Amino acid sequence: MKVAVSACLLGDDCKYNGGNNFSEKVAEFVKGQEVIPICPEVMGGLSTPREPSEIVNGIVKHRDGSSVDAEFRKGARLALKKVIDSGAELVILQSRSPSCGASSIYDGTFSGTLIQGQGVFAKLLTENNIKVLDVSEL
Repeated sequence: MKVAVSACLLGDDCKYNGGNNFSEKVAEFVKGQEVIPICPEVMGGLSTPREPSEIVNGIVKHRDGSSVDAEFRKGARLALKKVIDSGAELVILQSRSPSCGASSIYDGTFSGTLIQGQGVFAKLLTENNIKVLDVSEL
């Protein structure tokens, strides 16, 4: 099976703070599978490290209010194309991310408060009937 995975979960240092979210559970789950690492934020042109972002009234913004929505949406479109072109049957995503949050995201107040919702990439995958799994579901 081909599985696309948030690159940070595979140990790539592409997280907003320059680190990663390596997951032993993901590593075990994808053993023997063809893995397609994917980071929509980097694909959209954002640097690593970068300012943290949250979805504020439907727009992805930094804490200072500056918009990075165009970069997030561009990255989501490019990442979707990569998933489709690769033939991935499943996409495993990092929790809570404004790109990859599959079932919950931060509320846009930069206070650490979670709400139900999806990041821009997760939503695009769902709209295109691609199976998404939040890393917390493993």
